[in-house]
Amino acid sequence: MLRGRSLSVTSLGGLPRWEAGLPVENLLLFEVSWEVTNKVGGIYTVIQTKAKTTADEWGDNYFLIGPYFEHNMKTQVEQCEPVNDAVRRAMDTMNKHGCQVHFGRWLIEGSPYVVLFDIGYSAWNLDKWKGDLWEACSVGIPYHDQEANDMLIFGSLTAWFLKEVTDHADGRHVIVQFHEWQAGIGLILSRARKLPIATVFTTHATLLGRYLCAANIDFYNHLDKFNIDKEAGERQIYHRYCMERASVHCAHVFTTVSEITAIEAEHMLKRKPDVVTPNGLNVKKFSAVHEFQNLHAMYKARIQEFVRGHFYGHLDFDLEKTLFLFIAGRYEFSNKGADIFLESLSRLNFLLRMHKSDVTVVVFFIMPAKTNNFNVETLKGQAVRKQLWDTAHSVKEKFGKKLYDALLRGEIPDMNNILDRDDMTIMKRAIFSTQRQSLPPVTTHNMIDDSTDPILSTIRRIGLFNSRTDRVKLILHPEFLSSTSPLLPMDYEEFVRGCHLGVFPSYYEPWGYTPGIYIVDRRFCSPDDSCNQLTQFLYGFCKQSRRQRIIQRNRTERLSDLLDWRYLGRYYQHARHLTLSRAFPEKFHMEPTSPPTTEGFKYPRPPSVPPSPSGSQGSSPQSSDAEGDDEDERYDEEEEAERDRLNIKSPFSLSHVPRGKKKQHGEYKN
Repeated sequence: MLRGRSLSVTSLGGLPRWEAGLPVENLLLFEVSWEVTNKVGGIYTVIQTKAKTTADEWGDNYFLIGPYFEHNMKTQVEQCEPVNDAVRRAMDTMNKHGCQVHFGRWLIEGSPYVVLFDIGYSAWNLDKWKGDLWEACSVGIPYHDQEANDMLIFGSLTAWFLKEVTDHADGRHVIVQFHEWQAGIGLILSRARKLPIATVFTTHATLLGRYLCAANIDFYNHLDKFNIDKEAGERQIYHRYCMERASVHCAHVFTTVSEITAIEAEHMLKRKPDVVTPNGLNVKKFSAVHEFQNLHAMYKARIQEFVRGHFYGHLDFDLEKTLFLFIAGRYEFSNKGADIFLESLSRLNFLLRMHKSDVTVVVFFIMPAKTNNFNVETLKGQAVRKQLWDTAHSVKEKFGKKLYDALLRGEIPDMNNILDRDDMTIMKRAIFSTQRQSLPPVTTHNMIDDSTDPILSTIRRIGLFNSRTDRVKLILHPEFLSSTSPLLPMDYEEFVRGCHLGVFPSYYEPWGYTPGIYIVDRRFCSPDDSCNQLTQFLYGFCKQSRRQRIIQRNRTERLSDLLDWRYLGRYYQHARHLTLSRAFPEKFHMEPTSPPTTEGFKYPRPPSVPPSPSGSQGSSPQSSDAEGDDEDERYDEEEEAERDRLNIKSPFSLSHVPRGKKKQHGEYKN
């Protein structure tokens, strides 16, 4: 519960205001990240999905700061002039002194303002800014570390911009949230220069933690045993680690995204996070109960079209009995669990073949890597599919016209004559065009490091080459999905809707966007046991009937409210309130309080859907269309939906006042 004399919020016309002290319209909120309009990993999704909730709360006083890339600017940002006088004057000053600062609205939900710095245009200041960083915190950056040099330029421009904003803020208080070590230099320099701003630093994963986990070290069970400086130095990231650690200790408030990452940060970065700010989603609710089922069917059909082309000549499996699985994210082979996933798929393939299952599993790996372009064989497959489609339509139109004419004459057409020799020739040529001497490719692109690529090397070891006898087929798509792709023209959200199951058996997953229906134990089990556990989950899912999958999807859709930013955004609110009270204690007072928790929230499970889907199934796989006779009696959709509604509380603010207790003056409320 938040109580205090000066720091209290209530709703006024949909826009929160400070009850006493300063109103929200006299505050400016900035979020700084390398992934603003620039998709690198999951932080892009965090900021993108949270933008609407934050923009609705803060209106035109909310700004995002990121790097300028021409291709991103052209496709994602609508340029405009800043309305805020402090921002406009800060941009003008920087542009007059040899910088290029761009401004506009990011074309996502909420349409937040973005301030983008051209890093290359300001590179001439690099040596001077290296000296500034050394004076501020005694951290030097090697000349050969291009990424760290770019972050120094980005951070120096950010600190410069914030100084100009505060110089012209006209009494407004400024809150700045910095995401990850890439944005940390801006925080370090701002604090060294004593800028009048309230700062929050958020780490989504520690830098050293990523490196240690990628080295197949038993990370979480040895957190208190690492020699941090030694480990960072051996991996030649000591300067980056120092930048991250300095950012953490310079911030008024330090936050991270999960309890496990909070424990990690306390050991790796030597500061306990003040607030845990879990990542959420901008959940879209549908007016019709079954609308999301219709979307699944529509997007699944588009994936099926791609599969028809990719497996041409080897399409001897029933697409109606085919399940689409996927894993997506940064190409961190061990951290993201691609290693254990591939091994589990090999074992799943053995089980499906041994039980002579008619279920086929097509698995997509959406993990960006270095490529030379699309694979010729993959493009050819889509061309062959389109050619067959055009041929079928041509013959169908000709057939339909002859049938139509015959029926008009009152005749039943002779089916032996309705297709002439030319038609038969066209169809035979179409069939011959589907013949291929090679197996369908396991990757859609030409990989630059084909021989050493971890995923391709593992595929060679386990022997999953998309042969006819394999019940598990693999497709590596080493590029983020896009609706403008000539190969698989779908956005990621559409692709996820079309698939049946996402699999993220990560070893190092601080939170990300993988809250699971089934959880694989990666901490207290051996890798082999974890792999067997995942195999059983996947095998059980393959045995589910279509109806059981629909029931599961309905529940997932309802439970998604628990991950909505409307609810999880309160943790960010708490962090902002706390940083104001620490940065400006004379203006804002906040009594010591525990951060909001999710204690008491239950995740009910209906009796017809056990923890593992295999629990209610027989010992062998069923057809995906098979339905038990007693399922209607065991499962009542409306009854379960009502039970979920009682357990899923609507989003609420930071405090919870028990029934019958009257709110006191200054308490935080809706």
